[in-house]
Amino acid sequence: MQKIFVGDVQGCGDELENLVTRARQEFDRDFELWSVGDMINRGPKNLLALGLMRELCEQGQGQFVLGNHEIGLLRVWLALIEVDPKNTYPEILDDPSCRDWIDWIRRQPVGLTGTVEDKGFAMVHASLHPDWSLEDLAAKARRVEARLAATNLDDVCAFLDPNLDSNDTSLIEDRDTLGRLTRCRSVDSGNEWSSAQPIDGSRAWHEAWLERQHDFGVVYGHWAIQGLHVDDGIRGLDTGCVHHGRGRDGYLTAWLPGSDSARAASLDEFAAPDDRIWQIPALRRYYD
Repeated sequence: MQKIFVGDVQGCGDELENLVTRARQEFDRDFELWSVGDMINRGPKNLLALGLMRELCEQGQGQFVLGNHEIGLLRVWLALIEVDPKNTYPEILDDPSCRDWIDWIRRQPVGLTGTVEDKGFAMVHASLHPDWSLEDLAAKARRVEARLAATNLDDVCAFLDPNLDSNDTSLIEDRDTLGRLTRCRSVDSGNEWSSAQPIDGSRAWHEAWLERQHDFGVVYGHWAIQGLHVDDGIRGLDTGCVHHGRGRDGYLTAWLPGSDSARAASLDEFAAPDDRIWQIPALRRYYD
């Protein structure tokens, strides 16, 4: 089954629909869509995007990890933060099926592992700690997921409330894991993470990760300003579809490992360069 990894959609439902249509034309039902998260927000068609992703997941043709915008939706729904005027969460919040969508989102993973052509990989929204193994990611992600899916919403609030201090070391560690997985762009010399662009004294998280020469690859999104990132061991797929017209063209980008029969069999699936990329052009400018 062909794996198709897709970057940040952010409510660009029409573009996601175009991508899924192309996948069905080329592979019929013999494909899996793996989303790096941020399926929602800023774009106008969040419910279309979520519906397409959920349908594929429930048919065994989709995998989806949460991004910072899904976490933001949960925080707004739980009344932990206010809605930013430029956010398009109200399309979901005002929908009669809102609670069903919230519960579905709360049950989704924050990190996944797998293989492509016998090569191990991790899929996350934003980043990994440079020292984590696949096993480390799986264990830490499962702890976070258990907190997000908790039956008692007070427990979910305690975990996600950005203004609630805690002395619980396990809670603090899991909050840090969630932040690293969904928001990180840069790390300092001690590998403490930040959502900011790299500045003096810090560097891109993937620079530190690549130094470790791990035996697995990473697929991620989150970093539209950086754009498409193809390096040995790394595929960064956020190409700013929702930001189209804001100084550059935007695309919904997908990576299709194992799809080129002419690619040398000796090449690692995560080797660079790599032209097994689909780019669906943004249909219009979505916001200023």
